[in-house]
Amino acid sequence: MKGDQRRRSIRLRGYDYRQPGAYFVTICAHSQECLFGEIIDGEMRLNAYGEVVEEEWLRSAEIRSEIELDAFVVMPNHLHGIVIIMDHIHLQSDPMVGAHGRAPLRREPRSLGSFIAGFKSAVTKRINSLRGTPGAPVWQRNYYEHIIRDEHDLACIREYIATNPLRWDQDTENPIHKERDDLDRWLKRQVRRYTHRGTTRSIHEEG
Repeated sequence: MKGDQRRRSIRLRGYDYRQPGAYFVTICAHSQECLFGEIIDGEMRLNAYGEVVEEEWLRSAEIRSEIELDAFVVMPNHLHGIVIIMDHIHLQSDPMVGAHGRAPLRREPRSLGSFIAGFKSAVTKRINSLRGTPGAPVWQRNYYEHIIRDEHDLACIREYIATNPLRWDQDTENPIHKERDDLDRWLKRQVRRYTHRGTTRSIHEEG
């Protein structure tokens, strides 16, 4: 993408991104730089920056009681993951929920955008500290999400995530043969291969 004119906010009209549900998200590195490691023999080998991404992704579920994580994979220049926003009514009935760190025991669920923004901020701060580049961008401004509507959808996306490293040679995000394709169309095409109906949106990070 080049310039803000290529970025647009496309939310599913009327959908509450704070409500319980499962979401398939893709977060891309700034300028699609292969910052997080490399694929060797079909396996992702994380470097120090990739380990930071993985650690902060997992940590997100530990510090946010309303979030549960499912399958995910850190790729050389992006992350795919399934994020589940839990039912806060059920959470409030459990006295153990939230009893860690500074997380309150009772709180409304945060939006998907709030979760992603917090994750990206934590990763950016740590990576820039490691490489001595304060203020440098690590991520693209947008992220991409797909609302997971049923069990079939969930199973297909889990398979897509699990096999992602095996397809790196054919991945359009691989800079060896990457054409500067629009990422909205790319993600729709990828998801469509593994789901019976894809509903992908590119949205900004406002919570």
